[in-house]
Amino acid sequence: MSAVPTFTFLGPEGTFTEAALMQVPGAADATRIPCTNVNTALDRVRSGAADAAMVPIENSVEGGVTATLDAIATGTELRIIREALVPIVFVIVARPGVEISDIKRISTHGHAWAQCRLWVEANIPNADYVPGSSTAAAAMGLLEDDAHYDAAICAPLVAAEQPGLNVLASNIGDNPHAVTRFILVSRPGPLPERTGADKTTVVVPLPEDHPGALMDILDQFASRGVNLSRIESRPTGQYLGQYFFSIDADGHISDARVADALAGLHRISPATRFLGSYARADKQAAVVAPHTSDASFAAAHAWVDAILKG
Repeated sequence: MSAVPTFTFLGPEGTFTEAALMQVPGAADATRIPCTNVNTALDRVRSGAADAAMVPIENSVEGGVTATLDAIATGTELRIIREALVPIVFVIVARPGVEISDIKRISTHGHAWAQCRLWVEANIPNADYVPGSSTAAAAMGLLEDDAHYDAAICAPLVAAEQPGLNVLASNIGDNPHAVTRFILVSRPGPLPERTGADKTTVVVPLPEDHPGALMDILDQFASRGVNLSRIESRPTGQYLGQYFFSIDADGHISDARVADALAGLHRISPATRFLGSYARADKQAAVVAPHTSDASFAAAHAWVDAILKG
């Protein structure tokens, strides 16, 4: 990465994604380029126009962010080098003079809408939802003369930085403990070093649909004592019934148990894509059974080698 790196992120400015990016050391002094969608942010990294991109991948309420899961599973390979967690707090904003009773249409990102739906139903039951590319874009759209909605749901930071917007209600999320996980993605290069509290992400296409196909994949992890913190299926987009699995596993590829599991995956599905091993944002170390430790793997290989050597 260059001395003054260039980062892209899902924009515009003021999104939760930018808040996640600001957790990266040096991001405050770096060149930061907001993008209108995940694909554009990642394509700038693939082309070399940016060093890395920060994009959302998972929400504690809504689950995986499908745009990101699909974008990193295809195309030129990328690597996840870092993750960040951002608590999600929402406000509803409108132009001066607009009251809650005046609101007919509300715009925001789909994940934000899902996390505030109960509040909206209780307080503005007849309001229609207008999809927005991001929470910040929805809020900024209210400042345009041709805005076709009356209010927006966004982050408090956006409202604070725009004097033309009034906050009508704060903390409107249905789940006060909602968190979104973001990933920093770069081109392939040296892997982040193992910390003991790591995560490995892979994409595993289902090579053949047969009884037990998913079990074959899961068994590669289970038999080696590797815990999975996330597994999601996504359609490949080629044919109905064809899927790939996006998986987060506890541990680093430098861990013997994880490396052995990935080797097993590759035997089953040669198109398996390694997306990275990186430090967990919550610093939670994996629980490793004694028989799946690096020392146990080394001892087992030494035992086999001794037999082969007679």
